[in-house]
Amino acid sequence: MIILGIDPGLSVTGYGVIEATGGQVRCLDFGGIYPNTRGTLGEKLERIYRGIRDVVEAYHPEAVAIEDIFYHENVKTAIVMGHARGVSILAAQQARIPVFEYAPREIKMSVGGSGAASKQQVQAMVKTLLHLSELPRPYDAADALAVALCHFHRMKFQSLTSATK
Repeated sequence: MIILGIDPGLSVTGYGVIEATGGQVRCLDFGGIYPNTRGTLGEKLERIYRGIRDVVEAYHPEAVAIEDIFYHENVKTAIVMGHARGVSILAAQQARIPVFEYAPREIKMSVGGSGAASKQQVQAMVKTLLHLSELPRPYDAADALAVALCHFHRMKFQSLTSATK
């Protein structure tokens, strides 16, 4: 199963693509989508949409995992993140790929063992879990890989618990 993880953001939207075969997982690709900082909101959202659509077309994921909205002290930041999430979800929906949403704390817990893990800790754990030779950069890409790994772990857990019923 190929899983696309997305860490939505207006300045950088991170993406990470993993392939799960049996109980093993490997990284296929990761990176960041960088909208023009001087563009309008609409232009930035279009760049994110097209970037996610390009990744979907290249890898044909069977699932998309995306970071859920978190309650932020700065309401404007949460709203902007919501816009980036929306166009990312739209790109997946148009390709008829199921979308799964995960809270930031659950993602961090899944890869780092702590819901309060720092960006550097998440980045280091993603490197270890995926046997990467270097730390995944930017942080947004590492976070996106963590989202994909979170979905992989959730699916693995669900299959184990359903097998014992």
